[in-house]
Amino acid sequence: MELENLIQQEVLIIEALFGIGGIIIGLVIGYFVRKNIGEGKIGVAEELSKRILEDAEKDGEAHKKELLLEAKDEIHKLRMESERETRERRNEIQKLEKRVLNKEESLDKRSENIERKEEQITKRNKQLDEKEASITSIYDEQVLELERISGLSTDEAKEILFDDVKKEVSHESAIMIKEIENEAKQEAEKRSKEIISRAIQRYAADHVAETTVTVVSLPNDEMKGRIIGREGRNIRTLETLTGIDLIIDDTPEAVVLSGFDPIRREIARIALEKLIVDGRIHPARIEEMVDKAKKEVDSIIKEAGEQAAFDTGIHGLHPEIIKLLGRLKYRTSYGQNVLNHSIEVSHLAGIMAAELGADVKIARRAGLLHDIGKAVDHEIEGPHVDIGVDLAKKYRESKEVIHAIAAHHGDLEATTVEAILVQASDAISAARPGARRESLENYVRRLEKLEDIANSIDGVEKSFAIQAGREIRIMVKPEEVNEANTIHTAREIVKRIESELDYPGQIKVNVIRETRSIEYAK
Repeated sequence: MELENLIQQEVLIIEALFGIGGIIIGLVIGYFVRKNIGEGKIGVAEELSKRILEDAEKDGEAHKKELLLEAKDEIHKLRMESERETRERRNEIQKLEKRVLNKEESLDKRSENIERKEEQITKRNKQLDEKEASITSIYDEQVLELERISGLSTDEAKEILFDDVKKEVSHESAIMIKEIENEAKQEAEKRSKEIISRAIQRYAADHVAETTVTVVSLPNDEMKGRIIGREGRNIRTLETLTGIDLIIDDTPEAVVLSGFDPIRREIARIALEKLIVDGRIHPARIEEMVDKAKKEVDSIIKEAGEQAAFDTGIHGLHPEIIKLLGRLKYRTSYGQNVLNHSIEVSHLAGIMAAELGADVKIARRAGLLHDIGKAVDHEIEGPHVDIGVDLAKKYRESKEVIHAIAAHHGDLEATTVEAILVQASDAISAARPGARRESLENYVRRLEKLEDIANSIDGVEKSFAIQAGREIRIMVKPEEVNEANTIHTAREIVKRIESELDYPGQIKVNVIRETRSIEYAK
């Protein structure tokens, strides 16, 4: 067994040796085969490269010849262009030389002319000097002769002449100043009229004349007895709770509520109308309805104040200020509703402020609040201007608004444009036709008083109150009042009117002086 194993091992070794030898022989044979093949390819490649090089040399020579030809052509073209440019430049230089020569000739001629003129001027200067010397001597002789004739020296004559010139200049300057003042006044008046008329055109408000009584309609006359109640207890209860007098007379189907306080009158009206609709009229029911009416009126007042602030575009008002504004709905001045008047003043002041470049917000706010004191002037003593200023300070309004409120009646001098605009807007709103109502008797009495004040001034011949008392025209006696005194007469009449007469808005005083010369041809 061992012998067989050894034999097998030897056989395997021999086989392995044969395999290795075969591999080596294959490699050697492959090497020589490849070497022969590579040498053949290298030879072919060398022949190809030789041919390519020969072709490249031939092509290079041809291309070189072509480039040389092209370069020769380009050089020829450049040479021709340079020769052409050289010829053109030579021509231009020749032209310039001709121009220079021509200019030199003209300059030479001019210099010769200038020399001749200088000589002429020198001769003329000599002649002028001689004439000046002769004129000076003649002037001195004339001055001496004039001094001898007039008996005045030169300085004295100058003073007299200066005085005459000064008087003439002062007279002309006075005339010029007067003309400038008149033009400025006319322009200012024209501009102010344009602004005011534009503001009035852009804002138009309705005016409702209210009285101190309110009429409540009844369904029938039997309701009067129920309102009065047994032994008058119902009417007494209603009058006690509202503070309003009920006038029940022979007027058919109507009850008149009379009272100075418009808010109380409104509460009584609402309560009475509710009682009439309900039908149950007795003291307890009356008290209940009056309480409901008070709450309803408070709500109406608040809504009116908020609506006024909204209509005028004003924000940030204190709630109490809004309530006070709403109370103005039931307040009247000369028959004009104060809340509507305040809204109108706010709009007018805002429009004019926009035209003049002032603060529109302050003008509107001051215009709306200028009569805020009238909301409580029947409860607090003092003029409504002072009350309004105190209220504005209490609720922290700005200094500009407070100043406008304080100055809107002229009690305080207006120092801001907005305050002046509020004054003007207040006058416009109050003075427009139909805005305020007064009785015919008071109206006639006011016009007569206006004419009496004018007629009492010395030198006044006649006076006429026109335009519903907003203007008075005064004719003066020309022999007693000269042109300069007409201004003093107008101012005196204005002062008398302001101190003795109560009137809405403003009154224009127009003093007229007329001189007539009458002659008769016979």
